[in-house]
Amino acid sequence: MENGYFVKLDAFEGPLDLLLHLIQKYEIDIYDIPMAELTKQYMEYVHTMQKLELNIVSEYLVMAATLLAIKSQMLLPNQEMDDESDEYEEDPRQELMERLIEYRKYKEAAQKLKEKEFEANQIFTRPPVQWEKEKAQVMEQGDISIYDMIHALSKIFERKKWNLPLHTKVKRADISIEQRMDEVRQIVRESKEGIAFDQLFPNPSKSEIVTTFIAILELMKAKEIYCKQKHHFDTLMIYYMGE
Repeated sequence: MENGYFVKLDAFEGPLDLLLHLIQKYEIDIYDIPMAELTKQYMEYVHTMQKLELNIVSEYLVMAATLLAIKSQMLLPNQEMDDESDEYEEDPRQELMERLIEYRKYKEAAQKLKEKEFEANQIFTRPPVQWEKEKAQVMEQGDISIYDMIHALSKIFERKKWNLPLHTKVKRADISIEQRMDEVRQIVRESKEGIAFDQLFPNPSKSEIVTTFIAILELMKAKEIYCKQKHHFDTLMIYYMGE
């Protein structure tokens, strides 16, 4: 493990959540999953998480192996069935499809319960003025998931790799997450119109990219900044939420 940093993020819900995110993002038919494309996109996220050295990767690797196995089965030539046999050859994607549909049902149900709980808390425990302020904050945050940020980060890793001159030697400068949080907070606060996500990663050092990413997540968790994206694949924008 390089330089001793190893972090755990509670924002990740699991490999099925990532697959569901990809299906929604790329408008994939859950009943007719293109395994080659889904596996390719999934592996890109896994490779980025490996670069971050997150201790959540094992379960994602198990799913990666499952996707690769299904993809391989799909590539095999169809076996001609014996006319006298009534055996039905099951679609290799069937089990995965059923797991995703079941997971989506539970996730949607959990979201509805969460919304009802939130509404109940607002009605019985918060004064009207505070409710209006809190409501505005929730709406402003948009529908950005941790996976949207991972996708943006993968592009940064790729761009830094190609932009870095071959003869340049980057000197490592350790910086704590708390210190980077202070720096990011100040940068975002001074950016009245918001700042692009990738502009918060000026240094090509892997350790600094990871530290900045964790700092951004911590500030979002503390409701000091929020992230918006108008459309899928657009640039992520970071805004200061205020005191």
